[in-house]
Amino acid sequence: MTRAFVVTLSLFTRRAPVAAAVSYRGRIPAGSPPRLLKSRTMSALSTSSGSDDTPVSDEVRAACRATIEDYGAVAEGYAAGNMNHDVSQNMEALLRPLEGVAAPLDILDVGCASGRDLVTFTKMGHRAVGLDGVPAFCQLSRELSGCEVWEQDLAALDLPQDRFDGIFANACLFHLPREALPGALAVLGRALRPHGILFVSNAHGFGVDQEGWTEGRSAATRSYVCWLSEASWVATCEAAGFELVEMFYRPPGVPRERQPFLATVWRKTKRAAEA
Repeated sequence: MTRAFVVTLSLFTRRAPVAAAVSYRGRIPAGSPPRLLKSRTMSALSTSSGSDDTPVSDEVRAACRATIEDYGAVAEGYAAGNMNHDVSQNMEALLRPLEGVAAPLDILDVGCASGRDLVTFTKMGHRAVGLDGVPAFCQLSRELSGCEVWEQDLAALDLPQDRFDGIFANACLFHLPREALPGALAVLGRALRPHGILFVSNAHGFGVDQEGWTEGRSAATRSYVCWLSEASWVATCEAAGFELVEMFYRPPGVPRERQPFLATVWRKTKRAAEA
């Protein structure tokens, strides 16, 4: 059963001005799972299985809106602080299963933030499109990359069908309440071409499902997180019509207890690809 609660990330939640940077979206430390501050029952968010044709609840909308506002409060500092963060391992994991597909590839960068990865994909010779729910991030990424960037809430994605060879969702989908995950994954799946690949890096729950609020990046904001166990995340993606290609933990080169991110690579099942 999912446990929903308010959590405090005591090692990395010190509030700071916009110029202060955050290393990861969601501020997950390279260490043990977060310490619980206070348990809280949020049954509307934690017990619904969700579906791609079920409207999201008001609670989901509020959680997503609050998280967007939280990042918006520190957008410039966040973008600057993450500009040199190395995610080459993740990009390679997305591109490896697509080696037989003629370049340039059409790639959607979900949660593109500063546009850093749009720049990299473009330099590789691919056609990259960005997506983010934070207006300031959309503007920053357009200016940095010159790419097309769509402003969309993760809980209300509206994507063209069969449009992309690869979708890169790096450190963003764990901000969706669990109720909204099936719908978002369904939309992402339809946006992929039959041979398409989905890469997702999520903060994970270190063996348990954890869902609730974290303290914000400013004194007036907060973020919602859903840190699923490895088994729950795999089951959620499989139920959405994906099959697992590869799985690994990040950051590399440290003990598992200091790897708070789970990276997974997915392709659509034959049935989903033919639908």
